[in-house]
Amino acid sequence: MTEKPPAPAPDGTVATVANDSEAPDVSGSDAEARVIELEDHVRRSQADYENLRKRFDREVARERAAEGARVASAWLPVLDDLERALDHTSTSTSANPQAILAGLTSIRDQAVAVLSGLGYHRFDVVGEPFDPTRHEAIGTVDAPGPAGSVAVLVRAGYGSDHEVLRPASVLVCSGSV
Repeated sequence: MTEKPPAPAPDGTVATVANDSEAPDVSGSDAEARVIELEDHVRRSQADYENLRKRFDREVARERAAEGARVASAWLPVLDDLERALDHTSTSTSANPQAILAGLTSIRDQAVAVLSGLGYHRFDVVGEPFDPTRHEAIGTVDAPGPAGSVAVLVRAGYGSDHEVLRPASVLVCSGSV
């Protein structure tokens, strides 16, 4: 007996029908065993995922604590110098204002260096064109210079190339001078 080829369907595709002899022979107990095996695999995968998530959370917490300690350690010398300056001015009967000013300037420079070491440099903005992503305009002033440029730095800004930690508060030149 010869088999006829399958007839094309209305959409032009040719459907093939598997013979019953080609279907896998799966008995009820084999299927149940396979289901149990797959359920066990799913439970193990879920447990592995939970363990991985918990380990990740512990590592993130440890890294945060280590980074906090690193930043605090970077600020300790600045704090030490501030305490020495305060001790010197409170115990000295003839505190020289110029020496105190020089000491405070040195401590400020040290703090700026710490921030720079952490990746956040100080914005030197006077004379630059006003940039709303780096500057916060708190007013305008009649000052020499091009209109729209920063005339006065009121509060320094800090940031990296990709992020502004704090915008600089500035007075912007109105250009009427």
